[in-house]
Amino acid sequence: MKLTSSRRRTTAKAAALALTITMVAAGCSGADEEEPAGASGDEAGSYDIAFLPKNLGNPYFEASDAAAQSAVEGFGGTFKEVGPTEATADGQVTYINTLTQQAVDAIVLSANDTNALCDSLKEARDAGVHVVTFDSDVEVSCREMYIQASSAELIAQKEIDIIAEQIGGAGQIAILSATANATNQNSWIEVMKTYLASDYPDIELVEVVYGDDDDQTSYDKTEALLSTYPDLKGIVSPTTVGIAAAARYLSTSEFKGTVALTGLGTPNDMRDYIADGTVTSFALWNPEDLGILAAFAAKALVDGDITGAEGDTFTAEGLSSGVTDFTVGADGVVVLGDPFVFDESNIADFNY
Repeated sequence: MKLTSSRRRTTAKAAALALTITMVAAGCSGADEEEPAGASGDEAGSYDIAFLPKNLGNPYFEASDAAAQSAVEGFGGTFKEVGPTEATADGQVTYINTLTQQAVDAIVLSANDTNALCDSLKEARDAGVHVVTFDSDVEVSCREMYIQASSAELIAQKEIDIIAEQIGGAGQIAILSATANATNQNSWIEVMKTYLASDYPDIELVEVVYGDDDDQTSYDKTEALLSTYPDLKGIVSPTTVGIAAAARYLSTSEFKGTVALTGLGTPNDMRDYIADGTVTSFALWNPEDLGILAAFAAKALVDGDITGAEGDTFTAEGLSSGVTDFTVGADGVVVLGDPFVFDESNIADFNY
């Protein structure tokens, strides 16, 4: 008979408990003995949740996982973080297999590959382990839910709202993107164009240029834009490489303080440019919120409150946005929300 997910998990944990009893009866138990796999989180209302980032030592994931740890421990669970030192799929497969053997309640991971992890993740799910992805997804069939940082609409509109505010809602702007074939950036740019036409008719998008996500190329493209368009009032760069390179050019040019720059950047790349006034604000998602939401999604799955089906709802606590209620969308995707805006008031709180 095919077992349900919760029954398989119970069976796996029962096996771990039986192993514990056997070891005690045989006099093998002792303070120095390692805890049997899957023994933690067996108590009613407890949760054994493992976070598997792309790689350890990455400040981005250190931030998300530390917040997730606080969330898990806050609702009475047991948190662990494991992962490879290099961001490889093979390295993650090893940890997925180990966590499955340990019969954890849930694995929450940021995938290094869309397909290469699927066999291991399916084995984990067959063993009753819930699987949630965040930050970077796998094939839909290989997990139950994906916690997405934001959507194309939210990202594009936030960037336009920021630049509009910085240039007073009127004037010429340009976009410095990544590569011409970058699917995500191109989708954001299309939304930007539509949003500009509908909500900011006095802002003129004069050109979209591509820095190929190369620092020097992006730097040169910034210089060329400012030479070509002397009335340019702002640049939007929806790429971390592009915005950092553009800021580097602006910071030592005559345009510092007169041409606005925003886009998607990391606090560590942009910290100096916020401090010297080259950039007023920029956006990205908050990795701490991403970790917290992923932790609560795992909890809801373990509780059996949701299955990851479209329309399922669950709650989360402790997000910087104050939002608590979330609904699962198509393909098990849950969107965290608006990109987080970094400025001089909060950038010191982040290190990634």
